Amino acid sequence: MPDLSRIGERERLVPKDKGDPHWQRLRQGCYLGYSPSVKKVGGTWFARAYNPDTNRYSRKCLGDYGKLSGHDVFKQAKADAETWADTVESGGVRAASLVTVSDACEAYLREKPGAIAEGVFRRHVYSDPIAKVKLDKLRRHHLRAWRKRLEETPALLTRSNKGEKRWKKREKSTVNRDMVPLRAALGQVLMEGLPNTEAAWQEALKPHKGADKRRPLYLDKAERKRLIDAMSEEAKPFVKGLCLLPLRPGALAKLTAGNFDKRTRSLIIGYDKNDNPRQISLPPVIADFFANQVKGKLPGGYIFSRSGGAHWNKDAWKHPIKKAVGGTGLPDAVSAYTLRHSVITDLVRARLPILTVAQLSGTSVAMIEKHYGHLVRDDAESALATLQL
Repeated sequence: MPDLSRIGERERLVPKDKGDPHWQRLRQGCYLGYSPSVKKVGGTWFARAYNPDTNRYSRKCLGDYGKLSGHDVFKQAKADAETWADTVESGGVRAASLVTVSDACEAYLREKPGAIAEGVFRRHVYSDPIAKVKLDKLRRHHLRAWRKRLEETPALLTRSNKGEKRWKKREKSTVNRDMVPLRAALGQVLMEGLPNTEAAWQEALKPHKGADKRRPLYLDKAERKRLIDAMSEEAKPFVKGLCLLPLRPGALAKLTAGNFDKRTRSLIIGYDKNDNPRQISLPPVIADFFANQVKGKLPGGYIFSRSGGAHWNKDAWKHPIKKAVGGTGLPDAVSAYTLRHSVITDLVRARLPILTVAQLSGTSVAMIEKHYGHLVRDDAESALATLQL
């Protein structure tokens, strides 16, 4: 049995009858094959794996890896063979149903359903040429081209009263966020390719460095109160909720009456970015506000509902906030996320431990330190100043 990792040994191999490959055993039930070409330098690689369902070996052509050279060819072929063997040994799910990038995205949503990923796939993957690219043929240049199209796609800013769409250039931070679901979906079914090769699909989806900057716009309590007072009666409770808790707008919008327990003053945040439910205890003043919102509502009813009982979403809350901002003299850039940023800022300035702030807001300590750590440093300087003799 040849050692296919040795370039010289591969070059000395001659084609077998009927084109059968020369096989090398990688592990029990998994083989890598190589068939040298008669007409040109190099050859074609194959994988062979034992299928416990059929009690037979399955075989797959991996290709010639024409873009790779030297030892990189064997490394990539070995990785692909082992990945394919894993799927065969586990029932062949990948081989049977996951063919294209679109298939990988759909499989990811079945495993980890989420509105954010679903929206990204719908807007930027399913209708894009990348969707039909076969996973076995996916290369770095495919994803580089997809990323370029994503970066050149303007982001929807807002709508006027007449329904006219307004657009803006897509920020690098937005590109970073939009690449996350696709990177996760592909990472679930593909091995990462060797660095600096066309097989290194993951390199095309690396995030822009330094793109996630702090949100500089902050509203103090008086400004937030002004905004609440200017809101329509329908939107006022929802916006007040954003001013009372450091939640993402989408998480607050999905809260149901069953998530709130008046007796224990506890609130379960069931829907959020990381899909990990968490429970927070509310002080009496905030618990009373929530108790008023759930009066007469069934456990499945939304705490902050719109007319007709529907929940709030980005397209629904955006216009009322912009309309209210226009009559208060507040900065035009104020948004629902401005309120979350302002509340988190106040909690950090109140010297609440960063771990606790992270738990309340549903984010990581690293993110709080990155975006709000400067506030802690400012407080530390003030405290050190008091030590002057």
